[in-house]
Amino acid sequence: MKFGGTSMAGTERIRRVANIVRAQAARGDEVAVVVSAMAGETDRLVNFCREANPLYDPAEYDVVVASGEQVTSGLLALTLQAMGCKARSWLGWQVPIRSDDAHAKARIEEIDAPALVASMQAGEIAVIPGFQGISPAGRVTTLGRGGSDTSAVAVAAALKADRCDIYTDVDGVYTTDPRIVAKARKLKNVTYEEMLELASVGSKVLQTRSVSLAMKEKVRVQVLSSFIEEGAPPADSLPGTMIVSDEEVEGTDMERQLITGIAADKNEAKITLTRVPDRPGAVANIFGPLADASINVDMIIQNIAKDKGETDVTFTVPKSDLLRTQTMLEERKEQIGFYRLISDDKVAKISVVGVGMRSHAGVASTMFKALADRGINVDAISTSEIKISVLIDEDETELAVRVLHTAYGLDAVETAA
Repeated sequence: MKFGGTSMAGTERIRRVANIVRAQAARGDEVAVVVSAMAGETDRLVNFCREANPLYDPAEYDVVVASGEQVTSGLLALTLQAMGCKARSWLGWQVPIRSDDAHAKARIEEIDAPALVASMQAGEIAVIPGFQGISPAGRVTTLGRGGSDTSAVAVAAALKADRCDIYTDVDGVYTTDPRIVAKARKLKNVTYEEMLELASVGSKVLQTRSVSLAMKEKVRVQVLSSFIEEGAPPADSLPGTMIVSDEEVEGTDMERQLITGIAADKNEAKITLTRVPDRPGAVANIFGPLADASINVDMIIQNIAKDKGETDVTFTVPKSDLLRTQTMLEERKEQIGFYRLISDDKVAKISVVGVGMRSHAGVASTMFKALADRGINVDAISTSEIKISVLIDEDETELAVRVLHTAYGLDAVETAA
C-alpha cells in the first residue's frame, strides 16, 4: 500500500491512513506500506539546501530531503501501534533498498527482502519511506521527484506481492481530467502500455518510472483514493483502477473501448529553426547537443526542402528547458547554419491513447476532423503504436479535450434518476 503526500499531510490524515491500513491487515493480509513526505515538505527541505549552499553537494542534499519520508514512516508506525497493531518502520538502508550512486536521481538496483518478509510473516506491518535508497558506498540516495511510486512498485516486486495499491487524491484513472470534462468516466482496467503513454503525456496519476517498473516486473497496480470515509470497506472491495497486462485486460473486458483516454500537457514549448541546410548531418547538429544536455525533445517536424536546399525544422522541448535550449542553439548558429530561431511557449500537447488503435483504422482521421470542425489548428503531430499527439494553441486546450472526448464516445451516459 502506498500513500502520497496529501494523504500524509498532518496527524489527522495519518490517522485516517492508519485506519485504512489496519482494515486491510484485519483481513489477514501481510501488509507493507510505503509513504511519501507530508505535502510541501520536500519543497521546504530543497529550499533549505539551496539557502545553505546554492552549489550543494548532491549526496548531502539527499541526506536532507530523504528526512521528510523518515518522519512520516515513523509517525505512521506510531499511530498504528496506538491502534493496537504490530508495526515498525524500515528506512531505505535498513531493508536495504540498494540503488546506484546517482544522487538526487538514483535508480533502484535490488531490494534484499528476507528480513522484511520475515517481519511481515510474524504479523508486523512494515512501514517504509518512499523515495530513498542506499548507494554502493553506503550513502543515502533519493530517487528523484515522485520517486515514492517507484519505491512502492519495487517493494511490491521484491515481496512478490499480490498487488500494489497506490492511494492518491483521485479514486482511479479517468478517461480524461474530470475537472475539464464532467462526463469523464473512471476506467476499471488500463494496460501498462496505456498508462505509460498517459503518464508521459500529462496524466498526473502515476509517475512514468513506476509504471515502466510495474510493467517490467509484472506488478499488478491499483489506483485508489485515500480520501474515503471512516469505516469504508478495504481496497479489495473498492472499485479503483487496475493497471495490468494486455492479457489480463483482454480476459476481463469484453466491451473494450477503442480509445482509453485523452491527456493534455501544457508544459511544452515549440521551437522552429528556419532555413536549415538540407544535407546529411544537419539535423544531428541540432539534436546531438540537446541530447548531451539531457534536454528531452518530443515532437519533430522537418518540412519539405525548399529550392535553395534549405528546410525548416520544428520541435518541442519541456517548457522549463526552453531558455537553455534557445541559448545552446544560438551559440551553435553558425555550425548548424539556420537563419532564425522562433519560439512559442503558449502551446499544449493533446494526446489520444488506446491499445485499440493497433487493430482499428480511422483513429487519426476522427481526431483531425473533430478538431477541424471546431476551428482548432494543429501545429505538429507525433504518433506511436497506441498514441496520437497533436500540438495546438494553449488557449484551446480545454475545448480540444472536450471535443475529442465526445468524438471518441468516451462521455459517460447519464442515467435517469
